[in-house]
Amino acid sequence: MMVMTAMAAAISALPFAASAQTTGPASSLSSDANAPTNISAEQMTGRPDREVVLERDVEIIRGETTMTSDKATYWIAEDEIEASGNVKMTRFGDRYTGDKLRFKMDAGTGYVENPTFHMRANSGQGAASRIDFESDDRALITQGTYSTCEGPDPDWYLSANTMHLDKGRDVGTAGATVVYFKGTPIIGTPYMSFPLSGERKSGVLPPSIGTTTRGGLEILVPYYFNIAPNRDFTFLPRIISKRGLQLGGEARYLGSTYAGETHFEYLSNDRETKTDRYSISTRHTQRLSPEASFGWNINAASDDNYPRDFSRNLATSTNRLLLRDINFRYQSDYWSLTARAAGYQVLQDIYALTPITRPYDRLPQVTFASARQDVGGFDWTANAEATRFYHPDMVRGDRYVINPSLSYPIVRPGYFITPKVSLHATSYSVRDPMTDLSASYNRSLPTVSLDTGLIFEREASFLGESMTQTFEPRMFYVKTPYRDQSMIPIFDTAEADLSFAQIFSENRFIGSDRISDANQLTLAMTSRFIEKNGVERLRVAFGQRFYFDEPQVTLPNRAPSNDKKSDFLASAALKLSDTLSTEGHLQYSATQKTISRANYGLSWRPEPKKVLNLTYRRDKANELSQIDVSGQWPIADRWYGVGRINYSLSDNTQVVNSTNRISEGLLGLEYKADCWIFRIVGQRLPTGTGQANTSLFFQLELSGLTKLGSDPMTAIRRNVPGYQLINQPSNVTGM
Repeated sequence: MMVMTAMAAAISALPFAASAQTTGPASSLSSDANAPTNISAEQMTGRPDREVVLERDVEIIRGETTMTSDKATYWIAEDEIEASGNVKMTRFGDRYTGDKLRFKMDAGTGYVENPTFHMRANSGQGAASRIDFESDDRALITQGTYSTCEGPDPDWYLSANTMHLDKGRDVGTAGATVVYFKGTPIIGTPYMSFPLSGERKSGVLPPSIGTTTRGGLEILVPYYFNIAPNRDFTFLPRIISKRGLQLGGEARYLGSTYAGETHFEYLSNDRETKTDRYSISTRHTQRLSPEASFGWNINAASDDNYPRDFSRNLATSTNRLLLRDINFRYQSDYWSLTARAAGYQVLQDIYALTPITRPYDRLPQVTFASARQDVGGFDWTANAEATRFYHPDMVRGDRYVINPSLSYPIVRPGYFITPKVSLHATSYSVRDPMTDLSASYNRSLPTVSLDTGLIFEREASFLGESMTQTFEPRMFYVKTPYRDQSMIPIFDTAEADLSFAQIFSENRFIGSDRISDANQLTLAMTSRFIEKNGVERLRVAFGQRFYFDEPQVTLPNRAPSNDKKSDFLASAALKLSDTLSTEGHLQYSATQKTISRANYGLSWRPEPKKVLNLTYRRDKANELSQIDVSGQWPIADRWYGVGRINYSLSDNTQVVNSTNRISEGLLGLEYKADCWIFRIVGQRLPTGTGQANTSLFFQLELSGLTKLGSDPMTAIRRNVPGYQLINQPSNVTGM
């Protein structure tokens, strides 16, 4: 027996297993096993080789494990501690307090009575009647609470009879659980799982609750399967009050040579239509070798009204051409070969004035492309294509295309000159299924072009700052002879919209069924103001195409244009400051003395979580005139507003009230507390001609635990350019 006062001792203890705390580095875990045990107290009695009794200001340290108490007994051979009175223990950043502790240091097992705890990984904390440390990775909490809110009176917490914390799997589970918010129970469940950090885990995801005009109340309770680090599956059962139970799923996978995802939905016996409803979308890419790859993109739906009845975003609500495509690609250094089979399912809009024309299927299409640059100063390309086009009602047949080109770029400081010659040779073999008549067509058209431009620079001043100003005039001449192509069917060709990219192309058409005759000259000018750091402060561009001979080649049922020049194009982008920018694009018809198309935009982002966007669009041909306003802005302490309105200015007879003028709309509020966020968002989506679906989202995000309600984040991000999560750090601008 011995008595020591204010004495410290170092005692070699048996090594013990890795701690349950995964936040500490592996090296710390192993060093703890081999570290000596240091003990200190005001009074120490016992036998140093067997048992030591410690009293007053007790402290026991091994590696990153520290325990303090009023009194403790340490059994050296068993490497076990029993402590009482103001017990505090820290292990790899996690903190525990309690009335009594018994802990076997080598095995990481033991218990604490009447404990509180705080976890370093996610700031999770709580209290309980007892914590049992079952192993280095697992702990059992009895009659406990859990929250990620700081302080003794958290805004939210869950209370459970039992909770299992598994740091090895990075997941907590609780049985007979009640979640309290502001002291009020808001949800009860016999079982709940939650993450112990930001890592993915298998388990029930937070339910999503919302309402739509087409489906009524919708409740989604997903279950997530974390199959592997590169594979997962989410089961998506959804109760739709007006229609029934919809089952769905989403599978994702990613490998070193492959990637893909599949999403499906199935509703048996829809209460509204009395039919089975479904949709599927699957995408896959696979690299067979460094040169070869294949993939598919297959989409299908049960009926024409599926996008209207089950729309949850603009892409699904307006997509009525569902692609089915399978492709193979082989690519070498200078050439590539692509083979594909593609078709479409057309979902007709019953409210549209004219039906949607089904595109041709390609069964199959084989494309060859090759190119070399700087071969004795020349650049050349040689492209070829063979396609079998199929349509159940219209002319079908085979098309063969060969399109070689040769150019000689001359690029010097301050100017460039690129003469080019190309040949477009096409052969058709077609048959009309209605008359069973066959025909063949051949067409060969040479094209000569000359692209040239100058680049001038000078030192200038703009908005009081020294900058470099450029002046870049450009001229592009094209000559293609006229050939009568009126007998050739239209498989995949349309007239391209006029743009700065298109006026410097050799063909007015997209596709190979029409080759425009051309004797034309494009003139354009671009000027830029560039800061010393390379930032483009201002860009202004003008362009127009002039016809020496009026183009004669047209699409069916369209008369040739007798205009001597194209519409005038103007474009400008101005960065007024680091936070304010604007841009505009204009297409002006000199013959009709009117603006054909216009697009103007203004964006202001003065601070993080503050953004305002204003856009005006006009398209005379499609009778479109819209104002689009969107933004995110703090409106009071901790309150943020988010919204978007796409308002139609068109004076159309189909528009009978102001509600129909809002083609798209979103309005929401967000509130950010220290450990939770509340969102309420309403959204209006067009689902067809004169049709819309209205959705309402409520979401309560309990930080580090779950998100309750419906998820509005996809809708917010798509509708508000520059939106930033309100729980992101303020130093992240999101711009």
